[in-house]
Amino acid sequence: MTERQLSLALCTVLCACSFLSAATARGQANSDSPNSGKVRVYVGTYTGGKSEGIYTCELDLATGALTRQGVTGGIKNPSFMALHPSLKFLYAVSEVDDLPDGQRGAVAAFAIDPIDGKLTPLNHQSSQGAGPCHVVVDRTGKNALVANYGSGSIAALPIGADGRLAPATSAIQHRGSSVDPARQAGPHAHSINVSPDNRFAFVADLGLDKVLVYRLDPAKGTLVANDPPGVAIAQGSGPRHFAFHPSGKFAYAINEMKLTVTALKYDPARGTLSELQTISTLPEGVKDPGNSTAEVQVHPSGKFLYGSNRGHNSIAMFSIDEDTGRLTSLGHQPTGGKTPRNFGIDPTGKYLLAANQDSDTITVHRIDPKTGRLEKTEHSASVPMPVCLKFVKLGD
Repeated sequence: MTERQLSLALCTVLCACSFLSAATARGQANSDSPNSGKVRVYVGTYTGGKSEGIYTCELDLATGALTRQGVTGGIKNPSFMALHPSLKFLYAVSEVDDLPDGQRGAVAAFAIDPIDGKLTPLNHQSSQGAGPCHVVVDRTGKNALVANYGSGSIAALPIGADGRLAPATSAIQHRGSSVDPARQAGPHAHSINVSPDNRFAFVADLGLDKVLVYRLDPAKGTLVANDPPGVAIAQGSGPRHFAFHPSGKFAYAINEMKLTVTALKYDPARGTLSELQTISTLPEGVKDPGNSTAEVQVHPSGKFLYGSNRGHNSIAMFSIDEDTGRLTSLGHQPTGGKTPRNFGIDPTGKYLLAANQDSDTITVHRIDPKTGRLEKTEHSASVPMPVCLKFVKLGD
């Protein structure tokens, strides 16, 4: 081999190695990308009729395809769920008021199989009220906090190391009413959430037109009314669900009866909320009394907020001013189904999945990362009466 031939051969080898290294790097980047991989989706439902319990689906982050996989039965009306911070356990309300032994409603605990995500029942405890409709796990994973819509009460249930629930260590009955005699003759605790620092719990009570604030002691599992005890929302609004901004400086309450979102400033030292703005979730001129709101969530980026309109069957889209917390409407995206009771944003922030309760479908919508606007994909899954979505990114 001549010197020139040797030089050409060496160049070829070096170029091939360079190409292979680049390809390997691209492959690693693609495998590590937040937009690749799978997400497991747990779906809470209203049972009876076609629904059997908690369904499991899988979301493909690369394509948006949503595939139904299985179902866990044995629980009545698992209408809302919460994941343990360890992702080893799942908790679901049983939204009833007729359990035996005077329990009325309940919260059930399940172990999550780390391989296939299947749920194994562990136990259940009384929710200390009727019609439990919302549950969260505090950030230490020591307590499940539950809101009872029917009785207008809340409770804290300790969680053991094995994921099982203990009887309530704190139970509080709300008192009072508001201006609508048909819907607000008494309290209706509709959701309960915890602050980013886990020091406070916030309860949106539709019947009282208030977001009530409680001091949370996760070690003892106790809830004590804050001073001041909460913030009033405009009368007749019916606050339903509540979400914090990732910065921890702002929070948002969606109001079921007036179809509005109230932006709130948050003082983390005192646990207090003060109103910044209230904005409609409907397009201008739409005032059908059959409409109502349901879910509210902030995008993981902190740039956008979304709220669901039942009846209008849409997702209201808003941009968030990250300095002031105020909202600006971005328009409305039809969900492609009926009665979007709930929706969820996948952990990567790429997709919004709308749970259309009355059309038995979950529709997949792509989120534009720059504008925040939604675009409906061709993907959906058939699930009977879906009302709650929770996500686990596989591989985490």
